Amino acid sequence: MNHIPMRMNAPAIRPQKMTRRAMAKQQTREKVLQAARDLFIERGYEGATIRDIARAAGMSTGAVFASFADKNELFDAILNDDFAALLEPMQDAVVGATTAREALVGMFGAAYRAHAHQLPLILAALAASWTRTPEAERLRRESMRPIRALVLEVLERGVERGELTQRFDLRLIAEMMWDLFLAGYRPAAFDGASVENQTEKLADRIDVVLTAVKA
Repeated sequence: MNHIPMRMNAPAIRPQKMTRRAMAKQQTREKVLQAARDLFIERGYEGATIRDIARAAGMSTGAVFASFADKNELFDAILNDDFAALLEPMQDAVVGATTAREALVGMFGAAYRAHAHQLPLILAALAASWTRTPEAERLRRESMRPIRALVLEVLERGVERGELTQRFDLRLIAEMMWDLFLAGYRPAAFDGASVENQTEKLADRIDVVLTAVKA
């Protein structure tokens, strides 16, 4: 039986001790990521240069390139981390939901709230999606896979409860929901829509799709 994934306690595994060199490399990477994130949010993708990022991180450009091949790779690392971090709040929104609609609106609304302070970064991500390399696209899809799987499980639970019909391809419906979710960033970025307004408009669009697949 399909089910909404819950966070499970991982078995106790003794972590491997990092060497000083590995620890220093990790700290450098984290400093670069944070500096880059702040500048991408402030200036957008084009406005933030590697030189600016290195200066904000308090290191040389060579130190930045020691961790990332170029600005595209750095930008993608930030976005992949962001999508991975969305899973927990989206799962929380799903756990208390009693209908597929409530779960979908709740989880996507949680994502909008998480990204409300960094809309320039999200817009840059949407723009970059048209020119991303195949390898970068593969990594992006991998980072989003657990979230997209959650959307599908929400729909499957709707079928199990008798809310939704089995006559349609649920994977296709899940993809449609994901596209609607991404499109919802534009009103916030270009029209100044609040998170509440973003979520309300998305809920209206979700209603249109769910009406077609109701049992």
